[in-house]
Amino acid sequence: MLLRPTNEDLRTIAYYIGRLIVALGIIFIIPLLTAVIFGEWDLAADFLIGMLASIFIGLLLQKLFPASRDMNWSQGLAVTSISWLVAMFLGAIPLVLSGHYGSYLDACFDAMSGFATTGLALIQNLDHAANSLNMWRHLMMFLGGQGIVVIGLTFLVKGTAGAYRMYVGEAREEKVLPNVIQTARFIWMVSLTYLVFGTILLGIIGILEGMPVIRSFLHGLWVFMAAFDTGGFTPHSQSILYYHSFPYEIVTIVLMVMGTLNFSLHYALWSRNFKELFKNIETRTLFISLTVLFLIGTVGLTQLSTYPNWFAHLRKGFYQFISAHSGTGFMTIYAPQFPNEWGFLALLAIVLAMAFGGSACSTAGGIKALRIGLFFKSLLQDVKRIMRPGSAIVVEKFHHIKTIMIEDRLVRSAFVILICYVMTYLLGTIVGLFYGYPLDKASFESVSAAANVGLSTGITAPAMPTGLKVTYIIQMWLGRLEFMSIFVLIGLAIARFTGAKGRSQ
Repeated sequence: MLLRPTNEDLRTIAYYIGRLIVALGIIFIIPLLTAVIFGEWDLAADFLIGMLASIFIGLLLQKLFPASRDMNWSQGLAVTSISWLVAMFLGAIPLVLSGHYGSYLDACFDAMSGFATTGLALIQNLDHAANSLNMWRHLMMFLGGQGIVVIGLTFLVKGTAGAYRMYVGEAREEKVLPNVIQTARFIWMVSLTYLVFGTILLGIIGILEGMPVIRSFLHGLWVFMAAFDTGGFTPHSQSILYYHSFPYEIVTIVLMVMGTLNFSLHYALWSRNFKELFKNIETRTLFISLTVLFLIGTVGLTQLSTYPNWFAHLRKGFYQFISAHSGTGFMTIYAPQFPNEWGFLALLAIVLAMAFGGSACSTAGGIKALRIGLFFKSLLQDVKRIMRPGSAIVVEKFHHIKTIMIEDRLVRSAFVILICYVMTYLLGTIVGLFYGYPLDKASFESVSAAANVGLSTGITAPAMPTGLKVTYIIQMWLGRLEFMSIFVLIGLAIARFTGAKGRSQ
């Protein structure tokens, strides 16, 4: 029987949530300054309200619930899962005050979509959104890609065992460097370095395409944030199609691929260990799955003669598959074209690409290439075990930064998460069917939400049912944190009322 959480447990959880909320509040200064620079005074007031609310609540929690103990595993995971919900509610404040949302729920939907790097959006009149509002939308995506806890680890939380437990709660078990604080700072160093070069390159392309200089670099900054963090928000409702630029599409493809790579792999590349790119089980699995699914999609599109020539087919088809498999959600077609022009076979391939996702310990969502690769490796091991004599010992290995022996605990852990994703995809599809949407659209949108992708068939809109909005918010939350920290939170809530008493309350 579970032990009932003590008051000390709850104080510790509240205290560290407060610390993370303060970190989030400080970040509000970026869109606030953007609003001031561009003279968007109403929005400046909105961001000031959001910043003061976050800092006030964060400091109040620390004052009311002082804690001196380090976090245990359940506390650390609970802090992570709750912090993402709190970030959603606080991040939605300037969104709903902007007047671009029909309700606070719609603003919360976009805030969770931003932080979870999903890209599904309910914003209205996006094409006329202010610069500071777009800055906040894309900044949420950039912060969410690195991780809300990573912000706290970088600036506000000491290098304790509890810090690592929060880090794991954000679905990142790998430490790039020996210390989790050093790992968090390396993630930020990589991201900010790429941000500078990516923004400059996209900005130059924008200028060459005829956009004004300031607007070009703003769009370059925002599109980079969404591409590298495999998010999908863009400053315009037409997504990347708005730019009608082949160079823009090429650069965003490169950024999407970079964003879906494991940060440990980035560290290997920065250390000039380029062989790792070709030896790693994740990059191999990604290459194989993308190739197979794109070929399946090609067959489907060719059967329907969806595009007039091979170049159009490659440009439109390959871009959507990279966007789907990386979990980004950028589109160079209109949402209704998926169900109306792509056909069942190509649509199925896109759904599988979204479901599989990118690399572990990256900004991508989905089941992850590491788990897919491990699943097939273990399947191969079992086949060999059956075919060989009973006394034979079958050993299977895989390479992921280092050579690792396949053990039952690794396979079990990967399979549990895989099943959780499949169940989440299925439950979201059932909810979509309940509200009257056809199976192809309902399954597409459900997988897109739970795998944190952002591609859409058109279901995601301000007019969709409230129950479906809540369902997708929960799916995005579950998918981004990969279930375990949320399951622990649910377990703590149940144990608070039904668990056995341990030490004194």
